[in-house]
Amino acid sequence: MWPKLVAEAKDGGADCIETYVFWNGHEIAPGQYYFEDRFDLVRFVKVVRDAGLLLILRIGPFVAAEWNFGGVPVWLHYVPGTVFRTNNEPFKSHMQSFTTYIVNMMKKEQLFASQGGNIILAQIENEYGGYLEQYYGTAGKAYAMWAASMALAQNTGVPWIMCQQPDAPDPVINTCNSFYCDNFQPNSPTKPKFWTENWPGWFQTFGESNPHRPPEDVAFAVARFFEKGGSVQNYYVYHGGTNFGRTTGGPFITTSYDYDAPIDEYGLRRFPKWAHLKELHKSIKLCEHTLLCGNTSFVSLGPKQEADIYTDQSGGCVAFLANIDSDKDKVVTFRNRQYDLPAWSVSILPDCKNVVFNTAKVQSQTSMVVMVPESLQAAKPDRWSIFRETTGIWGKNNFIRNGFVDHINTTKDTTDYLWYTTSFSVDGSYSSKGTQAVLNIDSKGHGVHAFLNNELIGSAYGNGSQSSFTVGLPINLRTGKNDLALLSMTVGLQNAGPSYEWIGAGFTNVSISGLKNGVVDLSSNNWTYKIGLEGEYYSLFKPDQRSNKRWVPQSEPPKNQPLTWYKVNVDVPQGDDPVGIDMLSMGKGLAWLNGNAIGRYWPRTSSTDNRCTPSCNYRGTFDPNKCRTGCGQPTQRWYHVPRSWFHPSGNTLVVFEEKGGDPTKITFSRRVVSSVCSFVSEHYPSIDAESWDKSTTNDATTAAKVQLSCPNGKNISSVKFASLGNPSGTCRSYQKGSCHHPNSLSVVEKACLNTNSCAVSLSDGGFGKDLCPGVTKTLAVEADCS
Repeated sequence: MWPKLVAEAKDGGADCIETYVFWNGHEIAPGQYYFEDRFDLVRFVKVVRDAGLLLILRIGPFVAAEWNFGGVPVWLHYVPGTVFRTNNEPFKSHMQSFTTYIVNMMKKEQLFASQGGNIILAQIENEYGGYLEQYYGTAGKAYAMWAASMALAQNTGVPWIMCQQPDAPDPVINTCNSFYCDNFQPNSPTKPKFWTENWPGWFQTFGESNPHRPPEDVAFAVARFFEKGGSVQNYYVYHGGTNFGRTTGGPFITTSYDYDAPIDEYGLRRFPKWAHLKELHKSIKLCEHTLLCGNTSFVSLGPKQEADIYTDQSGGCVAFLANIDSDKDKVVTFRNRQYDLPAWSVSILPDCKNVVFNTAKVQSQTSMVVMVPESLQAAKPDRWSIFRETTGIWGKNNFIRNGFVDHINTTKDTTDYLWYTTSFSVDGSYSSKGTQAVLNIDSKGHGVHAFLNNELIGSAYGNGSQSSFTVGLPINLRTGKNDLALLSMTVGLQNAGPSYEWIGAGFTNVSISGLKNGVVDLSSNNWTYKIGLEGEYYSLFKPDQRSNKRWVPQSEPPKNQPLTWYKVNVDVPQGDDPVGIDMLSMGKGLAWLNGNAIGRYWPRTSSTDNRCTPSCNYRGTFDPNKCRTGCGQPTQRWYHVPRSWFHPSGNTLVVFEEKGGDPTKITFSRRVVSSVCSFVSEHYPSIDAESWDKSTTNDATTAAKVQLSCPNGKNISSVKFASLGNPSGTCRSYQKGSCHHPNSLSVVEKACLNTNSCAVSLSDGGFGKDLCPGVTKTLAVEADCS
């Protein structure tokens, strides 16, 4: 997908791609490196170079990124004497070795700009300054200064940056990461103003609703940054993609890392965000010479309205008119002209006269994307096989301990799973009259499936804000010996924070209450431990294990069975649309296609905490709880499966289900644009930034227009709604207002039906006589693509 994604970014106006380097993806054991497949860093840098784009290499090697363990290898935690991200010799030694390895790899391929390559900046560490540095005290300060010095000694010939590092020593450039960075200033007047992470959305955790950041607010933040002297701005992320396999961190970060980014998880443009930002980028680039070479001045236009003006010696003049009031639209006067400024918006004037862009006036279409289901398409009649895991210890146990061990320290993240098993006995009169026996579990995280006498009696989990949990499960005991097997689970390791490498998981207390003789504490019992699953041990997900004798053919797979592996032969979904797999019918587990790890699936229902709203007001300071959707719905239903993972035939899907589901209802779905909408008013900027020419433009405005476009290979098949007047609503819920031109539908149909793209001017003569003089006209259109 890399070439297509990079091309989409370039078409969206990007000049440079910023990428992390994932230490734990590359140094899989001390001194043992991996740079194949999607971890082929050199190939990625060259894809960006070949597209004519520059690159910022964020080596870290700590990256956070909602990535497992923050990108640091788990094995490093078990190197004796190691403490992460402080003045600790083992950590610094391994960090320097990896950084040097990456730098030398780039040098060998002549990829730094100093060598004629496209890498213009490199980053060391990540978001360490401030709280974290203070947490580690003098050792933290020493470590930060050492990291900068070590990076500079690499002699890359390009500048080094440190994110959120106010005390970055010269010549290292300190940068900003935030939703807004217009007020940020570097720690020296000789350093440029860099914004390494502008968050156009936010990440999501299992059990949480879906966060969105409106395109108007993203554009406002970018425009304000350049208005206030910004030099480099990067979206984190422009495309987030998918956390395949077990790479998610958090814990509890979803497999999807869509991030509400301009390019969605599947590689499709997210309209209107992608296009609105593209127009913003065009507009800023019209101003680049004056912004770079000019002098700046400030003019107040009102209590919360202002202008920043740039002029250069050649006569160039650029103005940013801003209304930072979060409630009230304003009309301001600038250089004897009046300008309409919606609340929380910036207008860009490349000639200090004509507005080419306003951040709040979205002229781009909105694309509605749907997942179109298909059956798994049996490749063979006897396509299903299953393997049932043993409840508890399989094979030989790993060890027996009196009491509990930490989950992560035991598995060392080689698996999500660790079995804790014990036995206890009760007599025939164990229960108190009128009471129910209850199994009580306290855990540091992240989840548990509890089995009593080989029966699943319940499950419990933490969440993205609190990994630990306590649960009480009603149980029915049998007289005599009872076998308790607890399957502890992790859902990604901690990815940031002070001393985060010491945060553990697993049980701290297990007891049974409701018995005649009171509470029975099982915590100090002898517990038998087994790391991982038998199916993992035998690599049943790998293509060379398709014929493993442990697979048992089935004409129909069992349903609602815990601890079950399923294997099914499938054909390729039709067409070339991106593909997701619908796991709504399943509980929780892992999935693979042809040995490629799709990742953790878990259609966990999100909270109904009333943070979701039917509409989102872009105005005012954004935070991740402001604009959410999907409350009370599955957090993640579909899981991205790259088409490159499919073979022309002979595809094998393997699923491990933890707690039970219906595998016959698993489907592949194609991600397609089903309809497009637009809502444009006549007062929107109507100068084409693409063909802008300061020397010839003189009030050269044209009428605003609606522009619609279906994906390649599809045409506009019907117009569902069209109204010129004062319509209201949002895409798929437009409504006519008191002013409506009756010819609206016929005008739009004439221009758009059976075409791939079309444009309709609000001044089109086909609309006829103005029926509503004095009303600002808006044209709203919804059309289907097929």
